[in-house]
Formats: sequence, C-alpha cells, structure tokens
Amino acid sequence: MHNDGNVVPLHKAPTDQAIHTPLTRLPVILLQVRDKAVLQLRKGLQALFDNADDTLFEMTDRARDSIEQNIYFQAMRDLRLKRKSIERLFFDQIFEAFARLSRYDVTPVNGSMALSAGASFAQPGDELERTVAVEAMVNKILDRDGLALDQLTARLSTLLGKTLIERHNPLGPTLLCEFFLRAGRNLGVEIKVKLIILKLFERYVLNDADQLYGEANQLLVVMGVLPDLQPVPARTIATSVETPVAVESQVSALDDSLPPVFLPLQHLLSQVRGRFTPILEASAPAQPISSRDLLRLLSYLQQYVPTHASQDDFDLRNQLGQLLTRVSVKSGKSRVVGVADEDVINLIAMLFECIRHDRDLPQSLKALVGQLQIPMVKVAVLDKRFFSRGDHPAKRLLNEIASATLGWSSCDDVQRDSLYLRIEQVVKRLLNDFVDDPTIFSDLLADFLAFIADERRRSELLEQRTRDAEEGRAKAALARQHVEQALNLALLGKSLPRSVVLFVQDAWSKVLLLTFLKHGHQSTQWHAAVQTMEQLIWSVQCHDEPDARSRLLALVPGLLKALREGLSGSTFDPFATSEFFSELEGLHVQLFEPEPHAPKDAPELVQVLEAMVLQSADEGPVQATAVPLSADDIGLWHVDQLRLGGWVEFQEDQDNTLRCKLAAIIDVTGHYIFVNRTGMKVLEHSRASLALEFRRGTVRTLDDTLLFDRALETVIGNLRRLERGK
Repeated sequence: MHNDGNVVPLHKAPTDQAIHTPLTRLPVILLQVRDKAVLQLRKGLQALFDNADDTLFEMTDRARDSIEQNIYFQAMRDLRLKRKSIERLFFDQIFEAFARLSRYDVTPVNGSMALSAGASFAQPGDELERTVAVEAMVNKILDRDGLALDQLTARLSTLLGKTLIERHNPLGPTLLCEFFLRAGRNLGVEIKVKLIILKLFERYVLNDADQLYGEANQLLVVMGVLPDLQPVPARTIATSVETPVAVESQVSALDDSLPPVFLPLQHLLSQVRGRFTPILEASAPAQPISSRDLLRLLSYLQQYVPTHASQDDFDLRNQLGQLLTRVSVKSGKSRVVGVADEDVINLIAMLFECIRHDRDLPQSLKALVGQLQIPMVKVAVLDKRFFSRGDHPAKRLLNEIASATLGWSSCDDVQRDSLYLRIEQVVKRLLNDFVDDPTIFSDLLADFLAFIADERRRSELLEQRTRDAEEGRAKAALARQHVEQALNLALLGKSLPRSVVLFVQDAWSKVLLLTFLKHGHQSTQWHAAVQTMEQLIWSVQCHDEPDARSRLLALVPGLLKALREGLSGSTFDPFATSEFFSELEGLHVQLFEPEPHAPKDAPELVQVLEAMVLQSADEGPVQATAVPLSADDIGLWHVDQLRLGGWVEFQEDQDNTLRCKLAAIIDVTGHYIFVNRTGMKVLEHSRASLALEFRRGTVRTLDDTLLFDRALETVIGNLRRLERGK
C-alpha cells in the first residue's frame, strides 16, 4: 500500500516512452489499482515467455520442412534476446496510460489503430490477419468479462470525475493488446509466429482478465467508489483454465486445419448462421451434409447461374436453402450445411454483396463478376486457406480481373472489347468446367495474366508516346511564349520596312524557336539569335548619331553571315530568302548614301502597334482557370493527393462517366495529362481547373487496392457493427 501519490515505476531506466507528468495528480487508490494490476500482468507475461519456448519447440516437430523448422528456432532465439525489452516497454506504456488519466490525455484507439505499431514490420497480407486475430481476442474478453470491465470503467470515471470509455481504460483488452503489439514491434518473426505469440498472450495474460478486473473493482469498492453495483458472478474454473494441450491444439489449428483469418471470423459469422435450415418438421435432429455433398449441390446450382439481366435477383443462400429443403423432403431426414461450410457460404455471399455495391468496380462488369460467386464458394469449401493466402490463384484471379477493368468507362462497348470478351471466357470456363479440381484457377490465372501483360505492353507504349508528345507540345508552347516576348520587345512601337517585319515574323521566329528548343533561353546561342534580330532591326532604321554610318558599315558583314547561318537550319523558303537579302541590300545602300533623301523606290514602312502571336499547329495549351483558389482549398488538397498512374473518374453528364489514368504532370506547364486504359490522351487540366472539378464533385479518385481485401474489410466492419448492435 502507498501512503501518498509520490509513486514512480520501479523499472530501472527511463525509456523513450517514459512519462514526465508528475504522478501526484493521481489519487492514491488509482495508484494502488495500477500497481496491483501490474503485479498480475507481470506474472502473466512471465508465464507467456516461460511457455513460449515449449510451444514453439512443439511447432518445430510439426514443421513440414527444415525451412519452417528454422523459422520457429529463430523465433525462440529472438524472444529470448528481446524478452526483457518487451516486458519493459509493455509496462512503460501501462504506467504512461495511467498517468494520462489525470488529464484524460488519451488517443482514441480502435481495432485498426491498435495494430498500427506493428505495421512497420508487416507484410502487405499480414495486416488483415493480425487485425482479425486481435479483434477476436478483444471481443472474446468483452463477451466473457465485459460486465466486470464495465463496472471498473464506471468506477474509474467516478474517481476521475470525467467519463471514461473502455477503449481508453488502461486495463481494457483494447489497450492491453495495443501495448503488447507496440512492445513487440521489433520482433523479426513471420506472421504465423506472431499469431502464435498473440495466442499465448491471450492464454497467459488476457485469460485471467476476470481476476484482474475483480481485484481492481474490490479495491475501489473498499474505498467507497460505487459500492452498490451488483457484484459480478465469478467465472467457473472450466472457462478460465486451459491445459497446455489445449493451447497447443489451438496453435495447431492456427497453423493447419483452419487458417488464422478464418478462425476469428467464425466468431463474427456466428451471428448470421441458420439460413440453410430446411423448412419442414423433423422428428430427428438435423444432420449436416458432408462438404463433398455440398459441392455436388453447388455444382447443380452452378448450371443455373442467371445471366446479366437477372443477376441482382440471385440469392445463393436462398437457392441453396430451397435445394436443401427438397433434399430433406425427398430423404425424409432434415439435412443442413455444416457450421464451417455455412460460414464459408455466408462469408462469400457477403463478399459478393459488397462487390456488387463497390463504387470502383465498373457497373457494366459487376454482373459478369457476380457469376463467379458459386465457383469461389466451392474453392473456399475445398480449401479454407483461400481466405488467408494472399497468393491463392482463385483470389488472385478475382483481383486481377478487377484491377484490369479499373479503367473501364461507361461508354466502352462490352460486346467488342477484347478485355471484356476474355473475362467472359474465364467466367464461362469456370461455370462449365469447374467441379472439384481447383487447379483450373491456376490455369485460368496464368492465361489471364499473359493476356493482361500483352494489353499492358501496348497501352504503356502508347502512353509513353502520349507523354513524349505532351512534353514536346508543352516545350513548344513555352518556346513560342519566349519568342513572342522577344519579337514584341524588339518590334513594338517601331516603324520598319514591311519586308523586314514579315521576315522577322515568318522566318527569324522559326530560327528563335529552334534555338530555344535545342539550347534553351539561357544559352549563348539564344542570346546570339536575339541579338542578330535586334541588329537587323537597327540596321534598317535611320539614325542621327554621327557614327551611325561607320557602325553600320562594320555591322553589316557579320549580320549577313549570322542571318545566313541561322536560316540554314530552318525551313524558310530559299527563294524568299534570296529575295529578302536583295531587298535588305537595297535598304542598306540607301542608308549608306551621304545625304538621306527619299528615293523614288523608297521602301514601304509599317508601324508595329499590335503584339505578335505565333500560330500553333495544335489546339494550344489549356487555359488556366480565372477563379482564385486559396492555398488550403480542399480541391487543391485532392489534386495534390493524386499520384502518377492513379485512376480517377470524371462525371461527364448524368448518365456517362469517364475513367482515366494520370499519365503525366508536365513540368513546363504544370498541366495534368490523363489517358484511357489504352494509353490514349483523353483529358488535360491545369492544377486549378482540376481542383475546381474536385470541389464540384465531378471527379473522384478510384481505389486501386485489391478488390477481395477491401470487400473483406467491409464485411468484417459490417459484422462488428451487427455484433455491437445486439
């Protein structure tokens, strides 16, 4: 017992996560609750590590090969080396969480955030498995010991004088799991080992949560904190104690018969069971049909998968339920689908329901993809690793089809498009030929990937040509701007012979353009070409300076040479060039005469009053929007989130959409170039005009993550909400 609040953790050295807030703000009773809980948690964590070696050693005996054995041996070594560090970090976070209660400075935690600490060492397919496993652990504790935890949370709220929720309770399963994951973030072990360690954490730490909450509640009751709450009945020994054999069997189940993702999902799927109960009165209990018989029923239904027009009305679970009723009536025995197989069917059905409502899968392809539901159910019944294997051929085939069609627009002709026809062939092949040999998915996947690779090569080639053309067009537009600026700076306001004005505009402007494109506007070549133009204009004007004639005499030879050299690399008409030089010679001769006078053949003079605009061979650059946008405009934020290669969808009108990919952001102009899935340019926007499209809601980014994974995340979220709503 402590006599005051001046209590600090007894661990040896502060860490990066050490708390610097004085603990005197915490009530003494809260410190007592914390320290008593830490003692129990420390025993549980020590038991975890003491038994981890035995469990992992058992797993080496069951390993399929030497590689898998080495994984478990390496994990044993890693745990021994990092055990102290994990324990220290785990309890540091508990001390810190209690200290934060004094100012209620807590970070909201949910199921996905609780795993964020492990994301740095997770492989792409591991995140979901760990999320589901932890969520199942948390839900198990909440279901079993939720009442005791609720009472503890209520008493802590009363003690602190502010409302506390379970997710912010330092002793709640949500935070305890997060603390453990953060503490073990540097474990360099594979996902299967991480899941085993998580199972051991549940067995040796979380399994005694009733005692943890019971003792904490008892301390608070003694101090008069909500003493009138109805005591929670003690949990029976049978539900709180598991033998080592039971733990090993659970670990084995994680590794073999039922995969890590599917086991925790069964807890959530239990809420939607019972859809396949035959509608008849049976005198004897219902008998589950075998998986083999279920496959036969599914193969029968597979022959009658509806066409596109009636796909939305097809309910696999209802159809299978009716078929089971017929089988039961015919046999006189009530037959049902086994629990594991029913969970598979429900899960696949909900996945395809999410796919049917997925905004990023093209509408014109949803009915076609929907016909894959029964084949996917069958392969999942045959191999429940389907849900946990990221590289499962059936799952990959579905994901590859969705990825290949991401750029499909509503205006595309499905009956003539080679991609659509290939997907249609895949679907028909599965419906016609897939019975119980899942290798058909590997064959179809290989063929489809080869087809997509050819399609992608063609589109990438055209896309590269589009980028090159756009970059060239942008450079040409920039060159025109600089040439126009140089021409107008030299000509505007001056009275010059018409032939010289036309020569500068039609011939020398091309020389300047080529020089800019080849050498740039900061090169000596560019400055020399501009200087030649300025000298030409000066040489055909009358000047009052005393040394003007001598200067002209010195200038002309070099000027004529520079003009001829410049024109030699352009496409200006050589006959027009010869005629111009003859006229220029006459102009210079007149200026060389001793006394200026107006000869009979005086050149026609024109005064340049309007700025010159050079003609372009294309449609010209996109005009920037005139609407001012603030730096924090939401539309600009969306634009800046775009990445090269990302897909977007433009709403052209009420009925038509255009899907296109960001192929390039032109450095010269800052314009965004979009291409369709063949690589052809379809749109160009400035940053500001694209921001306005986002602000109006006429454009949105498309989610190019794996279709199966995002559908599964949606299903899990729906099941969690259903569970919380009970």
